[in-house]
Amino acid sequence: MNLCFTLPEPERQSLDAHVGKQKPIYCVPFDLDTEGMWCCDGWVVVTGQQVVLIKNHQVEKAVAIEDCEKAECLKQEGCGILMLRTSGEDRIFARFSMAFLPRFSYLAKGIRLLRQGEEKTVQSREAERICPKCGRVLPGTAVCPRCSGSGRFTHRMGELMRPYAWKFFGVALLMLAATGLSLYQAQYQREFIDNVVLPESGGLSEIIGFGVIMLLIVALSLISNILKNRWTVILGSKISMDIREKLYVKIQELSLSFIDKRSAGELIGRITGDTTHIKNFMQQVFSGLISQIVTMVCVFIVMLVMNWQVALMALAMVPVIIVVTFVFRKKTRRLYRRQGRYEDITNSQLQDTLSGIRVVKSFGKEASEIKKFEQLNLKLADTQAYNEVFWATFFPFITFSIGLGTYIITYFGGLNVLGGSLTVGQLTQFISYAGMLYAPLQRMAFLPRMLSRTITSLERVYDVLDEETEVPQSRHPVELSIKGAVELEHISFGYLSYDPVLEDISLSVKPGEMIGIVGSSGAGKSTLINLIMRLYDPDDGRITVDGVDLKEIAHDSLYSQLGVVLQETFLFSGTILANLRFAKPDATMEEVIQAAKIGGAHDFICKLPDGYNTYVGESGNTLSGGERQRIAIARAVLGDPRILILDEATSSLDTETEYQIQEALGRLIQGRTTFAIAHRLSTLRNADRILVIDKKRVAEVGTHEELMKKKGIYYHLVTTQLAMNNQLVPPPPGPGGRGPGGPPPGGMFH
Repeated sequence: MNLCFTLPEPERQSLDAHVGKQKPIYCVPFDLDTEGMWCCDGWVVVTGQQVVLIKNHQVEKAVAIEDCEKAECLKQEGCGILMLRTSGEDRIFARFSMAFLPRFSYLAKGIRLLRQGEEKTVQSREAERICPKCGRVLPGTAVCPRCSGSGRFTHRMGELMRPYAWKFFGVALLMLAATGLSLYQAQYQREFIDNVVLPESGGLSEIIGFGVIMLLIVALSLISNILKNRWTVILGSKISMDIREKLYVKIQELSLSFIDKRSAGELIGRITGDTTHIKNFMQQVFSGLISQIVTMVCVFIVMLVMNWQVALMALAMVPVIIVVTFVFRKKTRRLYRRQGRYEDITNSQLQDTLSGIRVVKSFGKEASEIKKFEQLNLKLADTQAYNEVFWATFFPFITFSIGLGTYIITYFGGLNVLGGSLTVGQLTQFISYAGMLYAPLQRMAFLPRMLSRTITSLERVYDVLDEETEVPQSRHPVELSIKGAVELEHISFGYLSYDPVLEDISLSVKPGEMIGIVGSSGAGKSTLINLIMRLYDPDDGRITVDGVDLKEIAHDSLYSQLGVVLQETFLFSGTILANLRFAKPDATMEEVIQAAKIGGAHDFICKLPDGYNTYVGESGNTLSGGERQRIAIARAVLGDPRILILDEATSSLDTETEYQIQEALGRLIQGRTTFAIAHRLSTLRNADRILVIDKKRVAEVGTHEELMKKKGIYYHLVTTQLAMNNQLVPPPPGPGGRGPGGPPPGGMFH
């Protein structure tokens, strides 16, 4: 996101007159005045010493950086404001529409850093929603299609074709052969008419010879076209396969922040639908386009040599066709971009409904989901129909214009025959060549349509391929045998970096230590876990493992020594054995069974008809929530991790099973550094330390006993949960007040 636009010259002169030689660090436009009225020439400029507001080409107000006690970007109803506090009073410095909110949020952060004396500038990671050059809204791509230029498409196509250059060269040779045969066929027909038919000098042998030669020419041309078409289909399929593989690999490499911004249906559409459009272009258009261009050029040269006047008459309608095609070129691109957006939305809705079909049926919302899909499907159908109607109207006009050229050649060529400047054979040859000239033109009338669709598909494909991961592999990655010392050094992070979820978090963890993480819902517990797993990188600060920056550790080395049980358990479609071995593909059956026993999954797996070879449906929906979670725990155990992440690892288990698994986890965490988030605070009773997060920061740190004595946030959470447990779940009967096989409710707190 651009935070340093080029200031227009009048504004630049006003700024220089006010601040002198101070260089702008940030320069951002705004579109509302302080009363909320639209304006189009407002700028906020931040130098190393001042914050300056320019409107109507004049400096309207300025505040010294050292006087800015506070700088905030606040979201209000329908707009945002930049609030600066000076002399203990908050003042609205600038007002802007919601489109500018991210920029001014970064700007406020930059002012705060300057106020603290830090020289580094704020770097934004959010993509632009509008093109900085033309101001148009970007159609779901990172690059503006209008401003990227046509050379971008040519370059992209060249990249796709380069690995198959020699095969395309072979296709081109076959095209030239077919074109040469077609040209010679018309020439041979002319000689036969002028030298044999009209003088009536030939007999049966000449006619038979003509038929044999014509049959041979047609056969050779047919063979050339068959080979060309076969090779083109194969090349198109291979190129499509290459793009799909590149897209899939790239999506695996990209960080979660990219995936979070796109729906599954949209990404699936790019991998399947857009690559199919590119394949069709290569197969149906690209290979034939070279042949058509070569044919047209060769035919026109021969026609010029024969009779340049008639040849030029043959092109009378070509300028009309070119002009009309060019005029409608932009319209066709807009049509197919809009169609692509509706396809993405429809695919996303379909994917969401099918993935959540249990929820839909549980709430009896089939009718409403059907209606929602029908509305989206109707919009998509209307868009497709409009596009097809447009072409059904446009293409007959092109066909009619091309047909007029044939009539022009026949009329004026006939006059030349009567005048003696052309022979009958030459006129026949001209008419044949006219067909060879106009047929490609007629087929090329479809070119803008397919070209627009292909350009749109390439934009969407390379929008993913050109994306840079926000969690990159280090250039010189470190292969580390992890012992388990983890250090969090003043880390701050927000999914939108201008809206932090965590601020200035510091923690030192020794090898083998268990850290419990608690806090209210939305406090940032799972976010902290995500940073430790390096699913995201912190905006500020750093995380080290055994003294090595997390960013420097090789991905394979880190994740092979990391065990994770997430709050949302996910199983892949396949057997239970395959799901368990996902963490360690080469695990022996003995290792799998041992891990399943530790996770408390072995007993119920053995009771299934096919045991470990039992097939589980999509997301493991054929198993209960507790069974899925036990398999997830066993999967984490199987990798023998040095760092263990437990995010609500026992949230889907009944009390008895939870108690059993807590005992298993107690054995598992021995010697392993463990970070555990738990809704049931009793599960953190034996944690070495408990980290309490509140208001984006670390509020409390200590053992269970220390925090209970402190009677702070943790004490309040524990007592509240105890009160709820005692009220909702009375102690079951049994010796000592215990239920069968389990601890007393709430007893683990005391």
